[in-house]
Amino acid sequence: LWRFGYSARLLKTNRFRTAASNTSFPAVWMLLAQYSGRIPGLFVVVKKNRFFTMPETVEDKANLEVYSPHPEVRGMTLLNREAFKRTVVVPVLKVKKEIVNTLLKSLKHTVLQRPGLKRVVEDPEDEDSRLVILDPHKIPEFSLGESDQEVLKQLNVRPEVSKYNLELTYENFKSEEILRAVLPEGQEVTSGFSRVGHIAHLNLRDHQLPYRHLIGQVIIDKNPGITCVVNKTSIIDSTYRNFQMEVLAGESNLVTKVKENNIAYELDFSKVYWNPRLSTEHGRIVEILKPGDVLFDVFAGIGPFAIPAAKKKCHVFANDLNPESYKWLLHNCKLNKVDNKIKAFNMDGRDFLLGPVREELSKELQLLKEEQKTSLHIVMNLPALAIEFLDVFRHLLAGEPCSAAGLPTVHCYGFSKHDDPAKDIQERAEASLGTSLDGRCSTYLVRNVAPNKEMLCISFQIPADVLYKRPCPDEGEEQAP
Repeated sequence: LWRFGYSARLLKTNRFRTAASNTSFPAVWMLLAQYSGRIPGLFVVVKKNRFFTMPETVEDKANLEVYSPHPEVRGMTLLNREAFKRTVVVPVLKVKKEIVNTLLKSLKHTVLQRPGLKRVVEDPEDEDSRLVILDPHKIPEFSLGESDQEVLKQLNVRPEVSKYNLELTYENFKSEEILRAVLPEGQEVTSGFSRVGHIAHLNLRDHQLPYRHLIGQVIIDKNPGITCVVNKTSIIDSTYRNFQMEVLAGESNLVTKVKENNIAYELDFSKVYWNPRLSTEHGRIVEILKPGDVLFDVFAGIGPFAIPAAKKKCHVFANDLNPESYKWLLHNCKLNKVDNKIKAFNMDGRDFLLGPVREELSKELQLLKEEQKTSLHIVMNLPALAIEFLDVFRHLLAGEPCSAAGLPTVHCYGFSKHDDPAKDIQERAEASLGTSLDGRCSTYLVRNVAPNKEMLCISFQIPADVLYKRPCPDEGEEQAP
């Protein structure tokens, strides 16, 4: 202790003085080991075959929790970063500085691998040496295995493992580790979120709400580029597909920019629907389309189907009931320079199908020839209600189809809590259409929305006997006397 200059401070403590006066010499070393965990820079060499052995200390047990913040942060609701500081005892090797890099490569599976933490620190006793920090989870007994000892022997390094006091701060912990330490033990920790530009969107559980502002600030601290964290406070409104939200931390600017499948969009997240988890599905549908195809997007939102389809040289008719979505749809069409390729509408989905869609289908289907390769697609992405709109297709058009191959393909989305969600979605679609789709449809699992709740897409070509209202055979004929 005298060598490290801590004698006066340590020996003045009543606890140490009283314990030392009534303790044997080996036991005093145990006390020193305990206090070594609280003195920065102090490390004790563990030597074998000496007259005493180093007993397990409180710090030894903490080694297995080296990545856990200080236990006193449990229950914190207002973030205090200073409270996360703690000192843990970790194993180190004393190495000549000129062979440090060689050692790091040779013991790469044993050396501490932790972003933000130094693996090599100064040796307080010898400026020509360095202390290489080992992973305490790999060296729980502060003793190297035979293979590691053999490596050290080849490098002419003494295989003595020392104890070093490593100071950890708030910056050294991951967000999950911080929240797991703060929230009550055994309760679910939320560290995942949806990112929408600079906004992190959470769906917190009730037991997490007392910690919501702390959770928000931790997410900002640990995720560069996130400057606003919001929590959904109500279910999605089925009319305009937006929801109430609370800003938990950061700025209150909810107008943001996002990029999906190499296309940029701008939106007000508080007023329109946007879900980054649907990017793969948007790409899947657009991949089906070919240049020259016609796309009717019934519930278009701000354009994640419509705009990439227009960029693919498709003819697009896009609609959304929400005035804000319609406004941002027009804005994003201009932003992506496809405003002259998309006809946008601000109508109820049913009115859009009965009006512009019916009018355009009548025109397109009359022009289609058997060998023509142009396809017609109708996307209905309103999972809560879209299946209920399928009845609109019953006898939507009059007459006969020129080409059965040219009949429009519908991609309709729905939620299901059924044990067999694909069967459930098909049966509900059949009920709305009034016909069987056996052998004439495919279902695709889009994503799991919640436990026992799936989002699916059912795709099918509208049967001619559903889409067309044929005149009765005797219509217009005089009845025989």
